[in-house]
Amino acid sequence: MAAERFVEALNAQIGNELAAHNQYLACAVHYDAETMPRMAAFFYAQALEERDHALMMVQYLLDTDAEVTIPGVGAPTATFADVVAPVALALEQEKRVTEQINGLLRIAREENDFASEQFMQWFIKEQVEEVATMTDLLAIVTRNKDDLEDIEEYVARESGGDATDPTAPRVAGR
Repeated sequence: MAAERFVEALNAQIGNELAAHNQYLACAVHYDAETMPRMAAFFYAQALEERDHALMMVQYLLDTDAEVTIPGVGAPTATFADVVAPVALALEQEKRVTEQINGLLRIAREENDFASEQFMQWFIKEQVEEVATMTDLLAIVTRNKDDLEDIEEYVARESGGDATDPTAPRVAGR
């Protein structure tokens, strides 16, 4: 059984992940409206990834016989000044999520909840990748903000396949 303090924090994080999903969806729609299909596809995929993170957390709570609470989330930022703003917002979001994930790991350790600590390890690794990806993308978008084709070409070139991570936690419903 997961520690109650960890369960409460993980339920809150489910809301944070769903809010991140909505924010990435708003970024995708922005790029779609700007006729930047590769940036739109990148952010649509990011949105699905954040939703999956929330569902991984749901599955963990179900697996540990803990109560699952799906919190409500606020509306995302939906209008952006330029092509750079959504990526800058995404990087700040990833940094904030990293702090939240680190906090969850800290709670698991403080509660001697070893299973929950192990569960959070994958998310620690994932956040390193997410921050690095958004940092690189922000550099490219900032440098090429007046050449949208260069941005689109970069995303096309750097977007990997849909390789699944065999170490990832299970997603609820799959």
